[in-house]
Amino acid sequence: MPKAAAGELNAVNLKSVLWDTLQKVRAGKITPGQGDVVAAQAREILRTTKVQLGIFSQAGAAVSQELIDFAKPTKGEGRVRRVG
Repeated sequence: MPKAAAGELNAVNLKSVLWDTLQKVRAGKITPGQGDVVAAQAREILRTTKVQLGIFSQAGAAVSQELIDFAKPTKGEGRVRRVG
């Protein structure tokens, strides 16, 4: 799976980290508890993003560039599938 610059927070990288974490748990390289910590952090990032989108929507405001950058993959990363 292609990766963007190290440390860049976006939906594609988040998905990649979650997939890598699942594979490590399955291979026994990390414990299920360690995998759960990664998953909990991902859930919190997504929950925060969802709340921010809801606020923009209710206020009738344009979505911030930060949220667009999170959802939109950088050049060469493929596409993020639109849900809903």
